[in-house]
Parts: sequence; C-alpha cells; structure tokens
Amino acid sequence: MDNRNLLPITRRNLLIVGVVTAASVVLPPFICAQASAVNASQPVKAKVSIQVNGEQRELDLDTRTTLLDALRENLQLTGTKKGCDHGQCGACTVIANGRRINSCLTLAVMHQGSQITTIEGLGTPDNLHPMQAAFIKHDGYQCGYCTPGQICSAVAVLKEIRDGIPSHASPSLTEAPQLIAGEIQERMSGNICRCGAYSNIIEAISEVAEASA
Repeated sequence: MDNRNLLPITRRNLLIVGVVTAASVVLPPFICAQASAVNASQPVKAKVSIQVNGEQRELDLDTRTTLLDALRENLQLTGTKKGCDHGQCGACTVIANGRRINSCLTLAVMHQGSQITTIEGLGTPDNLHPMQAAFIKHDGYQCGYCTPGQICSAVAVLKEIRDGIPSHASPSLTEAPQLIAGEIQERMSGNICRCGAYSNIIEAISEVAEASA
C-alpha cells in the first residue's frame, strides 16, 4: 500500500476529516427534512373584515399577511408606502381607530373590525384634506415617497395634542400639550424624510394647527 498520498495524522487533520465526515452524513437528511416540511406546509388563511376609508372590506388572507401588504396587494391602496419594512421610517403610517400605526409591523388579522384610514381616505385631488393642501403650499415634500405616511402621522399628531396626550417634549404630564414646533417635531420624529424637508413639514402642520385651533 502506497502511503505517500495519505495526510499525516495530526490533530488539525483529524478534526478536518471529522467535520467533513459529519457533514456528509448529517446535513443531507436534515436539509431534505426541512425541504419536505416547507413543501408540506400550507398557508393558514382567515377571513378578515376591516373598514378601510369608510368602506367595509372582506378579505381572505394568509394569517401572516401584514396590514401594509393587505392594503397594497389585496386592496390596491398603494398610497401607503413600503419603506424599510422594519417600522423605522414611518412611510407605511396609517390611522387605525384614530391612532397612527406602522402598518408594516402589524398583522391584518389583528385588525378585525378596525377602522383604517390611509392617505386615499383623507382627501381627493378635487377635495384635499387641509393637511394635504398645507403640504403642497409649504413644499413639505420633494420626492414624495414618505409624504403619505408624513401626512397620516401629522393628522394623528394634531389629534394627540388636542386630546391632551403628552410626549417626551411636553413640560407637564397633567397639563395640555402646546401646539408648538418643538412638540410637533418630537411627535413626528418617527417619520423620516430622506430629502430633508423637515422645516417645511413643520410649517405645514403648524399652519393647520393654527387654522383649526
């Protein structure tokens, strides 16, 4: 027997041979089992009834469907944008039962019976919501991608302030928050504008706040 092509028996070579042997024996069955499990599983569906922009909508959805995807893919309400898909940019902000939420972080089945308002439900080109008109007047957008989420959030922010809900910028937890720039900035901080139109956005929200005070 010619031993010239055999590896010298060292601790390192022994470990390498052991790992390769274990991988060749263990991994294929494991991978096959995983593939079989994926192929065998079927999506679990549920019927969901949601009022969207004042209209009752009945949906048959995979229970893993986010509210964002249900709005965009099932209801074709593409005004709500998918930005980071991690709840960090605010582009997907909608109003649920009067409160703003990141629709990418919540499942549609969790909103059975909820009232959802998207940018399409705030106004139309012929009848703009005051916040939409103010954003146009003050040039509160540039590329416009984040604008639907910004506007939905801004509408909810004014409601929060009027309802007396404090923020980190509020000087008191018991007194009514003030409709001032610092208060609005703090509440809007979760909505990112990559174009940097923040000052214009604050001006637009402030104008609507003053007009409706």
